[in-house]
Amino acid sequence: MGKGDYGTSSSSSSSVFSHFLSSALRTKRLLSPSEKAAVDGSDHGLSRRLGVFDLILLGVGASIGAGIFVVTGTVARDVGPGVTISFILAGASCVINALCYAELASRFPAVVGGAYLYAYTAFNELTAFLVFAQLMLDYHIGAASIARSLASYVVNILELFPIFKDNIPNWIGHGENIGDVLSINVLAPILLMLLTLILCRGVEESSVVNSLMTITKVVIVIIVIFAGAFEVDVSNWSPFVPNGMGSVFTGATVVFFAYVGFDAVANSAEESKKPQRDLPIGIIGSLIICIALYIGVCLVITGMVPYTFLGEDAPLAEAFESKGLKFVSVLISVGAVAGLTTTLLVGLYVQSRLYLGLGRDGLLPSIFAKVHIIRHTPIHSQVWAGIVASVLAGLFNVRMLSHILSVGTLTGYSVVSACVVALRWKDRANSQVSSSSKQEGVICLIAVAVLGFGAGLFFRYDASFIFLILTIVLALGVSFALVFRQVYAVAPGFSCPGVPLLPAICIFFNMFLFAQLHSEAWVRFVIVSVVMIGVYAVYGQYHADPNANENIYHEAPYEEA
Repeated sequence: MGKGDYGTSSSSSSSVFSHFLSSALRTKRLLSPSEKAAVDGSDHGLSRRLGVFDLILLGVGASIGAGIFVVTGTVARDVGPGVTISFILAGASCVINALCYAELASRFPAVVGGAYLYAYTAFNELTAFLVFAQLMLDYHIGAASIARSLASYVVNILELFPIFKDNIPNWIGHGENIGDVLSINVLAPILLMLLTLILCRGVEESSVVNSLMTITKVVIVIIVIFAGAFEVDVSNWSPFVPNGMGSVFTGATVVFFAYVGFDAVANSAEESKKPQRDLPIGIIGSLIICIALYIGVCLVITGMVPYTFLGEDAPLAEAFESKGLKFVSVLISVGAVAGLTTTLLVGLYVQSRLYLGLGRDGLLPSIFAKVHIIRHTPIHSQVWAGIVASVLAGLFNVRMLSHILSVGTLTGYSVVSACVVALRWKDRANSQVSSSSKQEGVICLIAVAVLGFGAGLFFRYDASFIFLILTIVLALGVSFALVFRQVYAVAPGFSCPGVPLLPAICIFFNMFLFAQLHSEAWVRFVIVSVVMIGVYAVYGQYHADPNANENIYHEAPYEEA
């Protein structure tokens, strides 16, 4: 190779890298009021049919599944009655996360996208694409896992009838394992496709199904709480924290994931009647309802039976059976089916809306952006989400994959908190923040995340308490740098209090929880990120068009009437 050839090759490589970097750092510009009016008046968007009550039920439906009848008891076995405090602590953390989501949902109420949308606007295109990838893997594996659990519960209910007793093969509903990875299940994909069809018919129809099922399970949970309250022996609550506060905090990291789902409300922005007003109410209202239900179940289950006697597979049902209340056990099974159905329905709904957002932006093929002209639903995206989940649920032992879950959720929550801070920055002289000031702020946010992960590692591996205190002090120092080194504007619409300290606490605690995940979850995070950077380099950077008028996001200038 001659010197000229080498120079040409070097120049070409530099040009490719330069194009990749300029594409990766693109952001979405905001829509002017006149452009927004034109977009809202078109027939190509989704139909705005969800009111505030629908949004609250959507959030409750996404969060409260069969886990309320299982997780509460299994964690109580390790923590004791103090599991109630664990749920309160986890709920308080989720409330802070929800406040961040509520501000951004109010600030960008026009279109779908959730954490992906916020990252695209606050940071850059590549960050948004990676957030989408991590979240989507969580959604796909989670949907497959829930579908298999739902199929198993349906079979259990059918077997209550003598004609089906011991006559249903495992491969239909419970799963027939073939080795460690493959596991055949026929009913789970069928249930997934039925729910996909409901979602394809329209948001109003799917909202009716979700509302009916969610109200059913909430009523059942309330009945369970009241029925159990008459069987409570207060002596079982003493001592309230038998294994120390350390076990309570560990329990909080476990039950934190029982609350996830309120981000589904943010992803329904384009189908909300009055998004700027109703989205914050839906996000925070659904979370408060979930916290109250979890606390009630915790107090009942630990008061009915000494925590050391709680069962492992169905602790709540077994507690009622031990008191001779078998009819409540049947109600619990019905509530579990309703809970799993709504969780699955909302999960599939959110997946399709995320695909829709990326299809519109060009990061995925345009077929994902198509909205049915009559149904006003993204049918292609919806069917694709249903197919992927059906394949996973029908062929694979998804329990083997469950320990790599929650990576996307914690990543998404952390990015949303960072977006709240970044979108509030402004220059001291004008509304535009300088690039050097923004870079300094981003470095501070990354430092908070790294310190949170470090503190989590020290806690996980029982390192000296001094190291844990040191990381917390350093994180506080970085957070105060965010306070005094940046100037913050007032957010339009709903405003998260305590910016930037409250979002910084969110990031720190989410990364603390990230460190508690299985080490394979960390490997998954790295692998998925590397693979998706490759996908972006090959496809996304060349097809994305953040300046297309139909794709531009608008920022709410004031409260909608």
